[in-house]
Amino acid sequence: MTAARAARRPDHRDDRGTATVFVVGLALILLALAGLVVDGGLAINARERVADDVEQASRAGAERVDVLTLRQSGVVRIDPAAAQLAAEQFLAARGYGAGDVTVTADATTVHTQAQRRVSTALLSLVFINSFTVSAQARARPASGITAAVP
Repeated sequence: MTAARAARRPDHRDDRGTATVFVVGLALILLALAGLVVDGGLAINARERVADDVEQASRAGAERVDVLTLRQSGVVRIDPAAAQLAAEQFLAARGYGAGDVTVTADATTVHTQAQRRVSTALLSLVFINSFTVSAQARARPASGITAAVP
């Protein structure tokens, strides 16, 4: 290096490359935000599917009415064993494992809970590979018109 060049050189640290570090950091932040948006949408969609499935399973169980009691007394009651089996079979047909489903039934109500593990699309880049969504629903039998039509 010549003496003239050394004299022109400022006496501070070289900042070459700082823009590259900034751009890489910003790109990582934007990718993480995109992951939250995409995988957040997946989570909402999965939650709605699970909610729909447990609602339908509860309704399938609530349809299992004790016919003998209905014919003898006119009282609509659920057959708890048949209702529980119907709800469990409905969810099994939709791909839920036995460990992911809880169904309870009594003479008046069927209560169903289910959960499902969903894989992430972009958040796996930051080591979040999956998340679990769950929902619950209740159904009861109804017959006839029980409310006035406006």
